[in-house]
Amino acid sequence: MQIKSPMFGSAEVPEDKVIEFPLGLPGFEACRRFALVHEEGSEPEVFLLQSADDPEVAFSITLPARLGVNLEFPLSDEEVALLKLASPEQAAVAVIVRKEDAEANGPASTGLRANFIAPLVINVVSRIGLQKVINRLGCEITLRAEG
Repeated sequence: MQIKSPMFGSAEVPEDKVIEFPLGLPGFEACRRFALVHEEGSEPEVFLLQSADDPEVAFSITLPARLGVNLEFPLSDEEVALLKLASPEQAAVAVIVRKEDAEANGPASTGLRANFIAPLVINVVSRIGLQKVINRLGCEITLRAEG
């Protein structure tokens, strides 16, 4: 499958590497097929989740652990069934990150913002994903100091 990205150009992605989001993502329900894209040659810390359905739709994502965060939350039986999860080890959790614009928000807010309230859950075996919108109850976030 040919994936087009304004950031990386065109790339050939095997069909078995495409991640299907059956419900789309909130606000982008028409985009259901995505590929993870990154620059070659280094261990990526941030991936581009590029839509195969709309080249203008892409999200920067990373693992919560890369940000020093342990993120735990329950999935409903319906979510487990949608993801076709046979075991917790099949699930990978990622968060959408974006760079803050210093001019718009002032120099104190420059850096990355991560969306921990709506993480992505991806079955790494079946390549099915969903965005889990978490209410503030029933979620545990642990920050660890880097050092």
